[in-house]
Amino acid sequence: MKTNDFKNRVLSLSERIFPMVNRLLGNSTTAQDATQEIMIKLWDKRKQIENHPNLTGFVFMTARNYCLDILKRKGPKLVSSDLELNNLHAATGQEEFEWNELTSIVEKILKQLPEQQRDIMTMRDIDGLEFKEIAEATGLKLEHVRVLLSRARKEVAASLKKMEDYGH
Repeated sequence: MKTNDFKNRVLSLSERIFPMVNRLLGNSTTAQDATQEIMIKLWDKRKQIENHPNLTGFVFMTARNYCLDILKRKGPKLVSSDLELNNLHAATGQEEFEWNELTSIVEKILKQLPEQQRDIMTMRDIDGLEFKEIAEATGLKLEHVRVLLSRARKEVAASLKKMEDYGH
């Protein structure tokens, strides 16, 4: 793969993988460094990946695996994100205290979801990835991604409703 080809086909994806890397690592500085390292790894493998049938999916999978490796090396500590639900915050206009409480509740609910559902909901609703990108990153079929997202959203909604009904 030539330099221009790499820039157009791989390096151009760095902006699209950054939100996922940032969410997984929980720190934008670390995420920037990790994104650069991922691109360097891909550059080193440019001859092997030149004819890959699903280059976008390969890049997302490489980024995800790189982040998971970093987290494994750090130990069992869970990375807690603030879920970047700013769009919802702006739309609802809730007071800061209520917003922090809602964010905390949603984080707890997400941690209770099965891993695939949690990952897919986070990639779609937090990172803003398209269904096709999620399917490519996870290696799942598009239809399965949609089903898992639907189940995750239903579970989150049911948990929120239950907490509301019982005054959490």
